[in-house]
Amino acid sequence: MLIKTYGSAVYGVDAITITIEINIGPGNKYFMVGLPDNAVKESLFRVESAIRIAGYHMPRQKILVNLAPADIRKEGSAYDLPIAIGILAASGQLDATLLEQYVVMGELSLDGGLQSIKGALPIAIQARKEGFKGLILPAANANEAAIVNDMQVYGMANLLEVINFFSGKEKPQPVFVDTRKEFFKQINNYEQDFADVKGQENIKRALEIAAAGGHNVILIGPPGAGKTMLAKRLPTILPPLNLNEALESTKIYSVAGRLLSNNALMTERPFRSPHHTISDVALVGGGMNPQPGEISLAHNGVLFLDELPEFKRTVLEVMRQPLEDRKVSISRAKFSVEYPASFMLVASMNPCPCGFYNHPEKDCVCAPGVVQKYLSKISGPLLDRIDLHVEVTPVNFSELSSSRLAEKSDLIRERVIKARAVQDARFAELEEIHANAQMSANMVRNICQIGEQGRSLIKQAMEKLGLSARAYDRILKVARTIADLADSEDIEIEHLAEAIHYRSLDRESWSG
Repeated sequence: MLIKTYGSAVYGVDAITITIEINIGPGNKYFMVGLPDNAVKESLFRVESAIRIAGYHMPRQKILVNLAPADIRKEGSAYDLPIAIGILAASGQLDATLLEQYVVMGELSLDGGLQSIKGALPIAIQARKEGFKGLILPAANANEAAIVNDMQVYGMANLLEVINFFSGKEKPQPVFVDTRKEFFKQINNYEQDFADVKGQENIKRALEIAAAGGHNVILIGPPGAGKTMLAKRLPTILPPLNLNEALESTKIYSVAGRLLSNNALMTERPFRSPHHTISDVALVGGGMNPQPGEISLAHNGVLFLDELPEFKRTVLEVMRQPLEDRKVSISRAKFSVEYPASFMLVASMNPCPCGFYNHPEKDCVCAPGVVQKYLSKISGPLLDRIDLHVEVTPVNFSELSSSRLAEKSDLIRERVIKARAVQDARFAELEEIHANAQMSANMVRNICQIGEQGRSLIKQAMEKLGLSARAYDRILKVARTIADLADSEDIEIEHLAEAIHYRSLDRESWSG
């Protein structure tokens, strides 16, 4: 008897519906075709044990399982449940009437329990798109999938519950999640706050500008100056995620299997801080079984690279294209996937190996030329994609011991949101551009107009401070953001002067 059940395969951040065809006939062997990997092939042993524990029997006939389309590789153990249900229906132990209305996915334990799967959200989105009535999956993934409206989602604990559902013995209520209520319940629920940071007002100002314009930023300063502490608080002043951004980020974390079971929807902007020993593949994504990398997990949020010169040069160089394109394409001989990667890069570094170059009190003990060599670990093209270079100096005792309360993140965020609203209106007709940092060179010429005095100021800066030619567009972009924060239609001299101040690493005299 031939029976069809329906599952799903996840590629990139999207899903493809898979038809599981099961035919039971004369013979005594088990065959599986349709490009299954080892985890799928091993499903026979899990399925047989689970069926017996549920009180049913495994047919002792030839069982042929075909996973269609046959030219797409099937990976993982999530096909256990649809295969088990298909075998029971094909052997006449289960009514097959409802099978065509539901997508079924889940990994089986030997005792019939259902283990969580990856990619429940894109699977639910694809199931609704193709007109399925509902989705049956492990209870651990039910909330995640239920944020898709107009789709009945049933979270099951074991194989027997699924059998009873299809046989009509039990009719559980579908899981319901109020997407908007879930979204607004925990939005901006951050533990950290800029009010915790004593002093460093100039650094807070630089990070406010970075957040307002979506600019990449690098913090340079001695150990213990507060670079990491400041970077970790950057998400608290970024504009809140809108619902579309929250869904995008949730899809990525769902595919990567990193979504917490009690979180149906991500409501905070991601903050990723990989260790400097990270590999190229772990950063950009890919591998034998394609997975999103750190730059995609930071989508719509912040990627923080602490001690930037300690990262392998090859790892840093693979970020160059994603920083420009805001997506990453993983191409291999047998597959090609694309992950979104629109993130803010925040990096930190010591000014030299000993950490005390340009320190106000301590002397640098590095040999001549070592500072320049240390800085040269970061390539010019990568540095070119970082708009703000900020020098962080240690906080003195009087500021640390001061009882004066610092400005809260909520107040800074209000100014950032106001500046972003100006940019939303400016780029309303452009789908790919949402912030000043994303402007092309041609857009900079048209939007960032400056007067004769402004051109004279930039000319003097480039000549006297030794600024490189690549700094020109970056200065104009940052100046435009500063003007937006000041609610100014034009870029004034003071806006340009502040933007020039944030190009420390372009100064020829900076590293001696």
